Amino acid sequence: MVKFILRSLAVAVGFWLAAHFVPGVHIHGWKTLLAAAVLLGIANGLVRPILTLLTLPITILTLGLFLLVVNGLMVLLVGWVLHQFHDTSYQIHGLLPAIFTTIVIWIVSLVGNMFIGGDERQRRR
Repeated sequence: MVKFILRSLAVAVGFWLAAHFVPGVHIHGWKTLLAAAVLLGIANGLVRPILTLLTLPITILTLGLFLLVVNGLMVLLVGWVLHQFHDTSYQIHGLLPAIFTTIVIWIVSLVGNMFIGGDERQRRR
């Protein structure tokens, strides 16, 4: 549970950096950042595996590059869910800014996981 919270904070930092450096991304307020981070974790756990399986042929044809589009769609899904709860402080204008947002979040999460630790499973000997 602690690792999930720390990873969600890392994703929130990624959203914050994306809001400052990616044109077309506007996220205001720390509550919105945390809500977006938690919702992205839930979307990546529930929706993304199904979407990845459905888009497997095009993912193979593009040598995995289509997964950037799938990740961008997850960021847009988070925006749609937040908008349904009348939170208008999260705005991403289009798929391309969403893809760049996923790249920023990926880099921040990569650095964060170096400090937090990954999902290493103990090997049985």
